Amino acid sequence: MPSTTIDGVRIHYDDTGHGEPVLLVMGRGARGRAWHLHQVPALVEAGHRVVTFDNRGVPPSDECPEGFTIDDLVADTAGLVEHLGLAPCRVVGVSLGAYVAQELMLRRPRLVRQGVLMATRGRTDALRSATAAAERALYDSGVELPPAYAACTRALRNLSPATLDDERRVQDWLELFELSPEPTGPGVRAQLDLEVPEGRLDAYRAIDVPCLVIGFADDLVLPPRLSREVAEAVPGALYQEIKGCGHYGYLERPDEVNRVLLEFFRNCSA
Repeated sequence: MPSTTIDGVRIHYDDTGHGEPVLLVMGRGARGRAWHLHQVPALVEAGHRVVTFDNRGVPPSDECPEGFTIDDLVADTAGLVEHLGLAPCRVVGVSLGAYVAQELMLRRPRLVRQGVLMATRGRTDALRSATAAAERALYDSGVELPPAYAACTRALRNLSPATLDDERRVQDWLELFELSPEPTGPGVRAQLDLEVPEGRLDAYRAIDVPCLVIGFADDLVLPPRLSREVAEAVPGALYQEIKGCGHYGYLERPDEVNRVLLEFFRNCSA
């Protein structure tokens, strides 16, 4: 896996395929390789060059244990676009990655041809703020949850009722979560401090990049109403809500997510 150094920070990335470039930005604590299960193959097959990367804080990129800000993540993303000569490119983000993507569209619009924001938000409500504080407290306590328990809570938090009610599918997910637990480390702890400040929805009214916002109907982590608010704030943005999936919608309903992505790319290129 190649890497580059941006403002003194090593960022690992993967560059696949040929054609019009798409940069995929992953959410909190997850590696860019999560895109490779479903989205990268579909995009490459459709004739795109696809770049994924590990955000700072997520090894093997530098963990930056001293902490960092959203500004740093946006600068890393912009630096990678420039280093690889991708601009203007399509940028797709999910969760924290969507927050980075929308800030990139606002601050460096010439780098972005189209933006797709999945499971996003433009503000922090009471429950999201309380959840973030609770996660920081749990991490700082040093308590390690038993793997089976962590897998169950992860499933309940990120998957839809349709999946949770399917005996075979939920067992597969539980085994996957237990074998591949959520990462820990100082960089992941630093990401827990990244919350959306007040006033970003008003700021996003200045975005002039063609934009698609995707909400996942059963998302408990970032409910679709929060994604819809972003779509309503960004001038001309489209909103699509995908049924039967939770926060991991890009993994739970990948065929539908990929269809919506590629349809948006084609329609905005016409």
